[in-house]
Amino acid sequence: MTDIIASSFIFAGALFVFIGTLGLLRLPDVFCRGHALTKAMTLGTTFIFGGAMFFFDHQADAIKLFVAMAFQFATIPLSGHILGLVALRKNVPRFKHRDTLDC
Repeated sequence: MTDIIASSFIFAGALFVFIGTLGLLRLPDVFCRGHALTKAMTLGTTFIFGGAMFFFDHQADAIKLFVAMAFQFATIPLSGHILGLVALRKNVPRFKHRDTLDC
């Protein structure tokens, strides 16, 4: 039973990472891409580490995975924020929404 739970957590994490990668490829500018990627990667790695916790029997392994999960929670959003701040200060062009009603 724990194998099914762990596999579903890991699959959900891989799905979120894949969706974040699609956002990286499809979204128009640095700010949108960074937002999609950091949100999806944080959630995806959390699910992957949570699923890996179910596979291991030892408490020490679960603690190591929990520490890695906490480190990911701290670093992924922070790096996304710093990249967005650098792009803002370097005046990277933003996406300008085109009105589709004007033909």
